[in-house]
Amino acid sequence: MSLLARKHLNKRFDRMRPLSDFARPPRGWLRAVREALEMTTAQFGKRLQVSQSRVSALEKAEMNESVTLASLRRAAEALDCTLVYALVPRQPLDAMLMERAHTVAEKKLSRIDHTMRLENQAIDIEELNNERERLARELAEHPRRLWDDA
Repeated sequence: MSLLARKHLNKRFDRMRPLSDFARPPRGWLRAVREALEMTTAQFGKRLQVSQSRVSALEKAEMNESVTLASLRRAAEALDCTLVYALVPRQPLDAMLMERAHTVAEKKLSRIDHTMRLENQAIDIEELNNERERLARELAEHPRRLWDDA
């Protein structure tokens, strides 16, 4: 993914990130909206063109997180709602890449540092930190390599 495309996606995520703590009601969105509209399961089933027992199963499936997106979308439409589906990274994508780059760089350098210490050729801490930063920046420039051993 290009840097420009990643920045564009980050802008969209920045707007959604505050909503990522928006918790699902204890008995699910379908039931919460249906009950707020004072709609019975029979009435909802008629709108969905399914049986009343299927509505109950659908609401239970949402609570158990086993509902399909297609079923949830149809149910939302029957309630005159819009299904909003998104994966929102907890932090900006660039920060995720740099964090992973630092992790990979640390892993690579710790093996080298260990070997050099065994050979009594330990690297100065400041020099090791500088190399860790340099390697992390280099890895971040080619992010596909960051996930090989994830």
